[in-house]
Amino acid sequence: MEHYISLFNTILLPAIGETLYMSLTSTILAFLIGFMPGVALVLTDKNGLNPYPKVYMILDFFINTLRSFPFIILIIVLFPITKLIVGQSIGTTAAIVPLTIGTAPFFAKLVENSFNEIDKSVIEAPRSYGATSLQIVFRVMLPEALPSLISGFTLILIIVVGFSAMAGTIGGGGLGDVAIRYGYHRFRIDIMISTVIILIFLVHLFQFLGTLFYKATKH
Repeated sequence: MEHYISLFNTILLPAIGETLYMSLTSTILAFLIGFMPGVALVLTDKNGLNPYPKVYMILDFFINTLRSFPFIILIIVLFPITKLIVGQSIGTTAAIVPLTIGTAPFFAKLVENSFNEIDKSVIEAPRSYGATSLQIVFRVMLPEALPSLISGFTLILIIVVGFSAMAGTIGGGGLGDVAIRYGYHRFRIDIMISTVIILIFLVHLFQFLGTLFYKATKH
């Protein structure tokens, strides 16, 4: 028993901290980066508040192109940019760069889809009163789309947890790194199983918290 407690404290607990650090930081940054392009998609759509089909087409193509990159390849492609930003291409902090860049386009599409689900009559009322496009977006559409955004945020956070484990396989740290270095290379089945159980627990925890926030904003 003492052996497993020592194992948890010295190996697994720091790895959990690294996974949470990578996942939460990159998801929040990705949401902040992806929010405005998502709003731009909503505004410039042919049925948007300020339709510019050509701008929409270019922005949509760029976002979809970024979304199409397999994450493991994206990490490698971004090595030079990652090193330029954080001073190193591997490590827990370095992994945040590709995690953020790889996730931001998904948030842009999430914002677009969430805003497009809003009843058009809710938008027409303030528009008839002379509200600007940005006023409608932030004072009308954002509150209406908040439950959907929270639900999508939860889903993407769970995906990022999986991505962070993948980043760990090439030096990103966290539970993925522990699973490879100790579980796979050293044939420690107990560590491998432990990392899987912890990842499953984190996914359920994030889903539980996301559901709570969703219900709180829905009513």
